[in-house]
Amino acid sequence: MSKETKSGLQALLTPEESVVVLIDHQPFQFANLNSHEPTMIVNNVVGLARAAKVFDVPTILTTVLEERGGYIIKGLQDVFPEQKPIDRTFINTWQDERVTDAVKATGRKKLIIAGLWTEICVAMPAIQAAGEGFEVFVVTDASGGASKEAHEMAVHRMVQAGVVPITWQAVAGEWQRDWAREKTFPGMTEVLVQHGGATGIAFSWETQLLASGRGGKTA
Repeated sequence: MSKETKSGLQALLTPEESVVVLIDHQPFQFANLNSHEPTMIVNNVVGLARAAKVFDVPTILTTVLEERGGYIIKGLQDVFPEQKPIDRTFINTWQDERVTDAVKATGRKKLIIAGLWTEICVAMPAIQAAGEGFEVFVVTDASGGASKEAHEMAVHRMVQAGVVPITWQAVAGEWQRDWAREKTFPGMTEVLVQHGGATGIAFSWETQLLASGRGGKTA
């Protein structure tokens, strides 16, 4: 990937060009997650996964040493109940050919990654994939590290390698792009209401006002 700053419309995400890889959202990793409140990461990664499903974005789940580290969290597995996560021994996901083959089979070059921990299991594949020609986006609020410093230093390091940091609602917003896209509008709004925090609350309130007729003209 070019290290030059990308700008313009082509720099934004589209569902048709995106592929998502979610890495190691497992009990062992959550047990030493100290950069974020764990419930926030759970909420955000499930929101990201549900948005990917709304937009038909291929999503690959992967774990490391599942037998010892635990199954992927239920909320995430429930979004893709038919998918068995790829269980690795490699710390660096990008060294597991089953994962890279699955990504390459999609033919998509905008790679969106989130995982635990940021400084290890996210940074390694993100940096390697960026060097192999992928446009890599790391969802920082659906990822976390063993400490706040570890998470932040990993993000800085990835940026130096050409990786783009982004948040999960920004990903979903770029996928939707236009509220006139009626096919994905209901699913997108449902995800925001359930996982969007204050954004979801505000949207629900607006919907209530419009339904009651109080959202229009004033006297």
